[in-house]
Amino acid sequence: MASTRFDVIGVGNAIVDVIATADDAFLGQHGIEKGAMTLIDEARAKAIYGAMGPGQEVSGGSAANTLAGVASLGGRGAYIGKVADDQLGEIFAHDLRAIGVDYSTAPLTGGPATARCLILVTPDAQRSMNTFLGASTLFSGEDVDAARIADAQITYLEGYLFDRDEAKAAFVAAAQIARKAGRKVALTLSDPFCVDRHRASFRELIAGHVDVVFANEVELKSLYQTDDFAAALAQIRAETRIAAITRSEKGAVIVSGEESVAVPADPVEKLVDTTGAGDLFAAGFLLGLARGADLETCGRLGVLAAAEVISHVGARPLVSLGELAARRGIVIPAAA
Repeated sequence: MASTRFDVIGVGNAIVDVIATADDAFLGQHGIEKGAMTLIDEARAKAIYGAMGPGQEVSGGSAANTLAGVASLGGRGAYIGKVADDQLGEIFAHDLRAIGVDYSTAPLTGGPATARCLILVTPDAQRSMNTFLGASTLFSGEDVDAARIADAQITYLEGYLFDRDEAKAAFVAAAQIARKAGRKVALTLSDPFCVDRHRASFRELIAGHVDVVFANEVELKSLYQTDDFAAALAQIRAETRIAAITRSEKGAVIVSGEESVAVPADPVEKLVDTTGAGDLFAAGFLLGLARGADLETCGRLGVLAAAEVISHVGARPLVSLGELAARRGIVIPAAA
């Protein structure tokens, strides 16, 4: 592989998470869909925030969490995403740079506030996300940093960002820049409801511009509108070079051409919060792939990172994933 400045560059919604515990009664009282991501407006965001219990504020966003995982593994990451010129925007930028992720997207002035996601974690560790997208939705082609994308082994696109035509066009532009530079493009489907909204566009993007697809079992079935996992897996195998499908406690299945790799889930002493599990699986897998590791090693890095993040509240690692991998005997190849 040709030498690059970055292993992975992520493109996604720049969001600050507010995480609090709640019970099922609270979800029902406020009409919150359990275990899903629901888009809300600013007024509803204020109402839910006012009713929820004490929260922990942490910089989030799916692809940004993935890049935090890449950095924790010792990888070289960059991120592109839109915040507003406000206090939460400053917090988001500071937190990302402080962990070693390159971030230089210009903030929005005179528009909506920085995005925030109100995450309610129930006793069964399910997370119900209520997201006000704010400034993050105003991401456009002007924010696509061609130089940084061309200087990353893999460009990672977050499906959550796909809700505006301008963002769709920016995704295609980013993918074309990466492909022209001889790099790989990865896409995460993000959420079943996201797939429902953008099924045709996702399939078009995968067919024309994507090398690696990340999805969980539910998202994959939704993409192909089938309840048959094997049938859905056969279809994604035919449409992309690599597909990494997570299956919760069953681990992950990775397919590439005729190759299939099953990776068991890492044991977790106590399941606390599933927020960020898919994001961190992608972090481990992407860094391994960017460094030229085989698919089994990529998968093992993914399940290791996912297991760490679901053992505590919050969607970013609390310990060095690189040191954790070393203790487990998983070798991460050196950067090209």
